[in-house]
Amino acid sequence: MKVKVKKTESGAKLPRYGSGFAAGADLYALCGETIPAGETRMIRTGIAVELPAGTVGLVFARSGLACKQGLAPANKVGVIDCDYRGEIIVALHNHGRIQREVCAGDRIAQLVVVPYYTAEFEETSELSETVRGVGGFGSTGNN
Repeated sequence: MKVKVKKTESGAKLPRYGSGFAAGADLYALCGETIPAGETRMIRTGIAVELPAGTVGLVFARSGLACKQGLAPANKVGVIDCDYRGEIIVALHNHGRIQREVCAGDRIAQLVVVPYYTAEFEETSELSETVRGVGGFGSTGNN
């Protein structure tokens, strides 16, 4: 699958996969930014994408950055619709107790492109029965 990428700023880096079987392509910070403990900053990437119809770009945390530095997308998973043509901006939150520095060119998140279905929602008065039924949080066990 081809995804067109437009640099909105000259210093931007295109997304890159870290290995041959990586599902997520790294997104890079355009500019440096200080993120105080417990705060969120909008980190520009300097790129816009044209995703194929029927796909969505999901922006996830990079595991090393989240686990070692406490930096992860504030909204947990960002959604880039295939008709969006603006710059990708990552709302990066500092979950740690000390401020963190993001430098230009740092890998800040990862982009996974996946297909999706558009559902047609139909109101009904009854739903089919299942073993689980209406059991919610924790209803299938503790572990």
